[in-house]
Amino acid sequence: MATFQTSDPDTLRRGLEDLNRRAADGPPEGVPAVALLVLHKPDDGKVISITLFETEEDLRQGDAALSSMDPPRPGGLGQRVSVEAYEVAVKVEA
Repeated sequence: MATFQTSDPDTLRRGLEDLNRRAADGPPEGVPAVALLVLHKPDDGKVISITLFETEEDLRQGDAALSSMDPPRPGGLGQRVSVEAYEVAVKVEA
C-alpha cells in the first residue's frame, strides 16, 4: 500500500486520468500484480494505492519495480509519503 499526497487538485486529477488510461494495459512492466485499487480524497489531495500480489516473491519484485517509479510520472499523483506491506486477511468479492 502506497500513500501519495499533493496540494494541487489539478495535478491529482491529471495523474489519476493518466493512471486510469495506462491501467487499461494491465500492471506496469515488472509488476506481477493480480489487482490494483486506487482510492483518493479529492478535497485533501490524498491517494492510497493498494496493489495485490499472489506470492511474497511477486510482492518483492513488484515493490522493487514500483519503487523505481517514484514518482511514476512527473507530478503524477503527488509525492509518495509512505509504503507499507500487509497480508490479506479477508477478501470478499460480490
